Amino acid sequence: MEDMILEKDLLSTTKENFENFLATHDVKYIAEDAVYKNFGTGDEYHGRDEIGGMLHFMYHVAFDARAEVTNKIVTEKKAMFEANFVGKHIGEFSGVQPTNKEINVPLCVSYDMENGLIKKARIYLLTDVLMRQIS
Repeated sequence: MEDMILEKDLLSTTKENFENFLATHDVKYIAEDAVYKNFGTGDEYHGRDEIGGMLHFMYHVAFDARAEVTNKIVTEKKAMFEANFVGKHIGEFSGVQPTNKEINVPLCVSYDMENGLIKKARIYLLTDVLMRQIS
């Protein structure tokens, strides 16, 4: 019985942390040794500082953007969301100077969760679609 209660508490904590992360991108919801991999570019980001820097760059430096979530699933050990990466191109990105063009790009991120925190993330952002929209 105690295992069931602990499992329920972990699910509740994981769901709460994941919702808070989606709303804020606060790295406190990411494990210190987490790894993010962007499958569109092959880039990997290790640890809270690198991951936080990448998220800040994408959402506030290169783009003034947000993820408009259309679907999400959260369990004790896995989480995933589908969204549209929506906003405006405001800073240099992949050699393209700011265009102020609106973007709307499909995005999916799959997460491994551990003790309520994000341990690994696999990012599927359609980079070719993004580049066409800002060119």
